[in-house]
Amino acid sequence: MNKNQILDQIKGGLIVSCQAEKDEPLGKPEILAAIAETAVIGGAAGIRACYPGNIVAIKQAVDVPVIGIYKKKYPDSDVIISPTREENLAVAESSPEIIALDATNRKRPDNEKLEDIVDKLRVETNSLLMADIDTLENGIKAVKLGFDLIGTTLSGYTQATESQQTPYQPDFQLIEDLVKTLDDKIPVIAEGRIWNPEDARKIMQMGVHSIVIGSAITRPHHITRRFVEAIK
Repeated sequence: MNKNQILDQIKGGLIVSCQAEKDEPLGKPEILAAIAETAVIGGAAGIRACYPGNIVAIKQAVDVPVIGIYKKKYPDSDVIISPTREENLAVAESSPEIIALDATNRKRPDNEKLEDIVDKLRVETNSLLMADIDTLENGIKAVKLGFDLIGTTLSGYTQATESQQTPYQPDFQLIEDLVKTLDDKIPVIAEGRIWNPEDARKIMQMGVHSIVIGSAITRPHHITRRFVEAIK
């Protein structure tokens, strides 16, 4: 698929994030592929997946666009989502339609530069590039760097935005600001703390290109914890 075909396929749709840590019961490629296949049966227009092995397994199970990432922690950086060229190139080898990476202004491991990673990926892969951002300012920077899509994934999860985080509530203000400021330049993907259909509908009516939902659908321990917190 070319860029327009990929964007058209996810437009107005729900992308389901099928992720689990490697030490979790669900953290096996075949299990995550089954979850992704089930999500597509339910109407998912795309899948977001972490780690090359999982991405490959999921791509073999479904025929919708896949957003690939690689989470890795480094001692000298707070960036976790595809932080260096090494992780991004590993994701590229699994051939997802879209590669997502942290596009905040935080220091990267070994002082790698975001623009250098983007330039390298443009040479090494035909995958679209999605900027996971936390603020409108970083969204604007992502457009200038030439990203193909932009997601609100990291709002509430960086030092600059953690005070704005409300549990189980999306960052409606950032979503609205991005759509108003950048919608004619780049597709906006809403992601982060979307827990109910009512919020998803409200966000879609704000004019986003599509929505990513993960924990509320595919992370049973998070869903269970929410109910446990409520009954306590």
